[in-house]
Amino acid sequence: GYNTLDIVKVRIAALLAVLASIAVAVAGVFLYGWSVEGLQATTRFSGRLSLAIFSFIFLLHPQRKEILYSILSPAYFLIFAIVHGIHLAELLSYVALSGIQLVPIRLAGGFLAYAMIFLMPWLQYRADNQKLSEERFRKISYVYLFYVWFVFFMTYLSRVNGTFPNAGGSYGEHVAMMAFVNVLLGVKIVRMVVMKR
Repeated sequence: GYNTLDIVKVRIAALLAVLASIAVAVAGVFLYGWSVEGLQATTRFSGRLSLAIFSFIFLLHPQRKEILYSILSPAYFLIFAIVHGIHLAELLSYVALSGIQLVPIRLAGGFLAYAMIFLMPWLQYRADNQKLSEERFRKISYVYLFYVWFVFFMTYLSRVNGTFPNAGGSYGEHVAMMAFVNVLLGVKIVRMVVMKR
């Protein structure tokens, strides 16, 4: 379980995650104004913040958990869930205000990803308290990490292909983010191969 110091670290990390989300929201409004376009930018920026935090977890879990503890606190899946939950709230607000028609099949994949994102902190807590075996949690984590990576990949692929209207941002930005997500997978695979040697 978590000791008192761990709990303090988690609370500080959660506060910093919320403050970082507020900062990117302010940046979106500052750059694009208090408008639907500003909300779109805020949503885009918060998605990139989420991806940045996810990147640490994707690359370092489970082999380098001590580094994740120092960067994101022992409850690092919770920190990602907080940031991505804020992103979801902004995304739903933007969709509601802009009148975008949602495609049900896309919603299904995203809904599953969000369900997993919000479930993982609880599973991590159970694993940390020996109520879920480390081996089972490790297997669940791999499914979770690669599925959420896939959702990020499909998100940027749709933007690069131009199949996601009103996404905002330039084509160059989308290509850069797509390249980053692909590099992320490459580094993860190399790390997994090296760790097995």
